Amino acid sequence: MDIQNLYHSAKNLYHARVNYKELMKELVAGRNLVLAYAYVVKSETAEGEAAFFDALEKSGFELRSKDLQIFAGGQKKADWDVGMAVDAIRMSDPLDVVILVTGDGDFIPLVEYLHVGRGKTVEVAAFGRSASGKIKEAADEFIDIEKLPRVILRSRRMGRMPQRRAPRAPQI
Repeated sequence: MDIQNLYHSAKNLYHARVNYKELMKELVAGRNLVLAYAYVVKSETAEGEAAFFDALEKSGFELRSKDLQIFAGGQKKADWDVGMAVDAIRMSDPLDVVILVTGDGDFIPLVEYLHVGRGKTVEVAAFGRSASGKIKEAADEFIDIEKLPRVILRSRRMGRMPQRRAPRAPQI
């Protein structure tokens, strides 16, 4: 799971957050889970990160983390594309299905290689509104996260559970 991709998509598209434990349960769907990596980037301000990373581990993920890169001039880079691809190829031999949780079109060559070159079924899960159309087509199955029950969590602060108002009395 590309945690940065999911986190920012949920936040920007839905003003919500992802229930990662429920997402993994939905994606595994009764199959035998061999390994689940959560790819995270440590930010400059680690405020709240430790608790979040701990929650991911308690949800059954093995964390793969790296520090946010900050270049001269202030440009920041935080991606795991190469690491995710290498891990997927390295781990694919004993697997029947590889599930990539990212909507990034940069993974199309990986999807094609795992499917054609390694004979694996490749499922891609991402938010349909932000996922690359081409990765949706390349995958054996595309799973739209926004259509999975209990995966998108909206807090009251972010817009979940609008307050019900008492019905107005009829005006005379």
